[in-house]
Amino acid sequence: MTESVLDRQTNRAVEQSQPKDRIRRLVWKIAFATLLLMAIGSATRVMNAGLACPDWPLCYGEIVPTQQMNLQVFLEWFHRLDAALIGISAIALTSLSWWNRRSLPTWLPWASTFALGLIVFQGVLGGLTVTELLRFDIVTAHLGTALLFFITLLVIGTALTPYQGTGTANKLPWIGLLAAVLVYLQSLLGALVASRWAVHQCLEASQLCTVMHSHIAGVVPPTLATLTAVFLSWRTPALHPALRQLANMAGGLLILQVILGFATFRLHLQVEPLTVAHQAVGAALLGSLVAFTVLAVRDRATSSV
Repeated sequence: MTESVLDRQTNRAVEQSQPKDRIRRLVWKIAFATLLLMAIGSATRVMNAGLACPDWPLCYGEIVPTQQMNLQVFLEWFHRLDAALIGISAIALTSLSWWNRRSLPTWLPWASTFALGLIVFQGVLGGLTVTELLRFDIVTAHLGTALLFFITLLVIGTALTPYQGTGTANKLPWIGLLAAVLVYLQSLLGALVASRWAVHQCLEASQLCTVMHSHIAGVVPPTLATLTAVFLSWRTPALHPALRQLANMAGGLLILQVILGFATFRLHLQVEPLTVAHQAVGAALLGSLVAFTVLAVRDRATSSV
């Protein structure tokens, strides 16, 4: 009798965990595709391919413009293809979350819906970047929304990841949150520099130098905040290994990002792969800090139980 009750409870727990596991795997796949999408978007910009497809949502009036296909057209076309696949995946994520809402955390369907809203808005901005001929404010908002969508996915994925905290995070959630916010703002400023070609304008015509110098000076606050998070993680006894690994990852990505930024500036943005890597590593740094913050919050919640 007791064994049958235990078996039913075990089966019920397994059934409830299956939708959660499927959704978690889907979220991480979408997050990776989003990181790839931002890297391709950066490559599209530095290769001057943003208007390679003069119309939207089709490209030269076709789904696959085989006759006009070259490197620039391919970059813009593939960027749109990846965005469309992410949009379909976001619809699937939202549908699964609402369909299985009774066996999922109550916040998950709403978070998925928020993510879907962001990707719809992102699609509108993507169309406007073409129809408005790469207007700098729209291009900046386009990247900012992509990063916000990326952050939302990481929050969902990290919150759904199995984790047993040690209750030693203390102030790490606040430090991680501060670092993540500062890196996000610095990324927006970097997008503004890129969309206005501020480096070229300043070096060649002494214009928009304030924008460029603001981005350079803006490196300091997120660097200090990230290093503080790394230092406190090293100094915190019995900290969960996952938190320590994420802190070390953020520190390594920060160093790499500073090196890439310096090299990109010194070479006057003439080496396209460096510029693309600079944005991709910046997004990865932001992602590591977001995951670190979410786990630190969960860790701190353990100590209050």
